[in-house]
Amino acid sequence: MNNRINSTLTNGAAEHNFTVKDLRPAADVRWCAGCGDYSVLSQVQKLLPELGVERENIAFVSGIGCSSRFPYYIETYGFHTIHGRAAAVATGLKVARPELSVWVITGDGDALSIGGNHTIHLLRRNVDVNVLLFNNQIYGLTKGQYSPTSQHGQVTKSSPTGIPDYPFNPISLALGAGGTFVARTLDRDLKHLGAMLRRAADHKGTSFLEIYQNCVVFNDGAFDEFTDKATKPERVLFLEHGQPLIFGVNRDKGIRLDGLKPEVVSLASGEYSAEDLVIYDEHDPTLAFLIANLTYNPDFPRPVGVFLNIDRPCYEDEITAQIDAAKSTPKGSNTSLQALFASPGHEWSIA
Repeated sequence: MNNRINSTLTNGAAEHNFTVKDLRPAADVRWCAGCGDYSVLSQVQKLLPELGVERENIAFVSGIGCSSRFPYYIETYGFHTIHGRAAAVATGLKVARPELSVWVITGDGDALSIGGNHTIHLLRRNVDVNVLLFNNQIYGLTKGQYSPTSQHGQVTKSSPTGIPDYPFNPISLALGAGGTFVARTLDRDLKHLGAMLRRAADHKGTSFLEIYQNCVVFNDGAFDEFTDKATKPERVLFLEHGQPLIFGVNRDKGIRLDGLKPEVVSLASGEYSAEDLVIYDEHDPTLAFLIANLTYNPDFPRPVGVFLNIDRPCYEDEITAQIDAAKSTPKGSNTSLQALFASPGHEWSIA
């Protein structure tokens, strides 16, 4: 467990105010120069002092991978766990200590391959934790093998003749697992990244934020068309609640529905206007899934932003309520083991 918080905290005194400087570690940050992880770390450090949460009540939980070094690089409590198990550890921590602000730091391999089962059940249960999935579409720490989000046909160290698999869409997976807050952002768009981190932190329930994160060594440029100024306006569709789905350099293209089939239309010709386009509703699970599945369609821009934001009871609150109900059962109630074994349908007894 990483607990290198300063002595005022370890001696039991609460620190109600802290700054970005307080979150910076004494140890050197050891990611490759130019890695997208740096921008995520910077934006998280910027956000935390604004949340009104005491620093000793913040915990980061990670699995295995480049991104999973995160707990060492931020001066809060943290757990660097084992491969794929960050979601399970975070669930136990949040149930035991529901007052904590718990963050899961994971990668596309850690969360969607060996940890895939834990990820879907974390989302299904709606535990109130924040999942940051760093997606670089490769295994970076173990030197360039393909991951569950690597692209079909891509040549990697473990697929010299091209990847035969088709990739997971993390957004569709999170929606299908019952996620209540599902979003996507870009490591090189600091303004959008900061806004999405804030939205995730403010959500009550599991927030799932996929971050397109460039690996400069083993998969450099994987997201260039979505981050470069020259191509970004034509290739990225920013989702905004209550707004029409518009994109393009001149904001002259949009998405409309032909029945249930999305299509790109031009607004420049005058045949269509903004009134003909889809008005995005982040509270509509059906629309969220439809738009998420445009991700790997080359005829459409890449959707980015909040796909879904809905309310549902949290797992730890349900557990706490059950415990409180059990504790409040009056003494003398029919709760002894002898009474249980003597209940209808049981023929045993305790001597």
